[in-house]
Amino acid sequence: MAASMCDVFSFCVGVAGRARVAVEVRFVNSSKGKGLFATQLIRKGETIFVERPLVAAQFLWNALYRYRACDHCLRALEKAEENAQRLTGKPGQVLPHPELCAVRKDLHQNCPQCQVVYCSAECQLAAAEQYHQVLCPGPSQDDPLHPLNKLQEAWRSVHYPPETASIMLMARMVATVKQAKDKDRWIRLFSQFCNKTANEEEEIVHKLLGDKFKGQLELLRRLFTEALYEEALSQWFTPDGFRSLFALVGTNGQGIGTSSLSQWVHACDALELKPQDREQLDAFIDQLYKDIEAATGEFLNCEGSGLFVLQSCCNHSCVPNAETSFPENNFLLHVTALEDIKPGEEICISYLDCCQRERSRHSRHRILRENYLFVCSCPKCLAEADEPNVTSEEEEEDEEEEGEPEDAELGDEMTDV
Repeated sequence: MAASMCDVFSFCVGVAGRARVAVEVRFVNSSKGKGLFATQLIRKGETIFVERPLVAAQFLWNALYRYRACDHCLRALEKAEENAQRLTGKPGQVLPHPELCAVRKDLHQNCPQCQVVYCSAECQLAAAEQYHQVLCPGPSQDDPLHPLNKLQEAWRSVHYPPETASIMLMARMVATVKQAKDKDRWIRLFSQFCNKTANEEEEIVHKLLGDKFKGQLELLRRLFTEALYEEALSQWFTPDGFRSLFALVGTNGQGIGTSSLSQWVHACDALELKPQDREQLDAFIDQLYKDIEAATGEFLNCEGSGLFVLQSCCNHSCVPNAETSFPENNFLLHVTALEDIKPGEEICISYLDCCQRERSRHSRHRILRENYLFVCSCPKCLAEADEPNVTSEEEEEDEEEEGEPEDAELGDEMTDV
């Protein structure tokens, strides 16, 4: 069952000054599958489209460590100053220009049954209408024996930070279908995401869960079934179907990052100040980030992931002509042109961060193979095809110093706020 383009584009929230989204989805070839192409001239710096995810969910460890976000749209809920105080570990930290903080605590709402927090009545209603009626644990929110809490605890025990996926994204997919009047429409939409072979799916699950993934996957499947079984989706609950669902989320989940502090910094950057005041403010912000790095490390944002139908059609390039970001401090994804894009030209983003894109062709290919199971044939990779298939000494030293797997940095570009 294929979703119609009307279904797909219904999740684009529009771009100012444009009557319709200036893109179309086309089949490229058997190796790349679908691609996204411009239907009219798109200028550098122009927002190509803004998209709302089918479903999104905050990462479970991120939420456990008090990164407070709207349970629906992932908007950061802390005031910028509160955010700075928590990240620096300094309760007395004060920010200048507090009026630039955009967080509206007076609009926050709680679910009356389970008390999860939303940034607005609109988000509370949207969640209730789409999936929360099924997932709401009511007064059992903190009961470790509640089926959903057992599932979440099992997930946290096998998937540690830096997080790249959440079992609750899958739970919201099931809950959305369970609540939907038109179940077939949602099943069609979820079926749009790229499929992998059984061996490729196993590689993805192995990457997410580690060496003991087969036993862990079966445990998660059993708990997932106990909590959420739905007859209309019975295939998703079989061993093969659950592995496929797992791989779908692992391959297509788009990282989302939000931060009230980052929004405040951007607002400070836009202030018109005297040179001396600008220098003073910039120095304050530089020191603030040094203090945060010393206390918290690299975990600055409220983080989660979502499934975006249109964005998932964007193929990778090591020299992308577009980039993704979340400038509205919520789950609305903006795709922006990095250069002029002609009608008929494919719109490509990068699955690698800035540093990774500067590494050797061999290193880039290794990261992409390990995390996305494809070999890149973009113009940059083709131009460097004669380079030796070795990782440079400098890159090896960097990896040893970092002491992290390559995928630890994946998503930095994806979660730019």
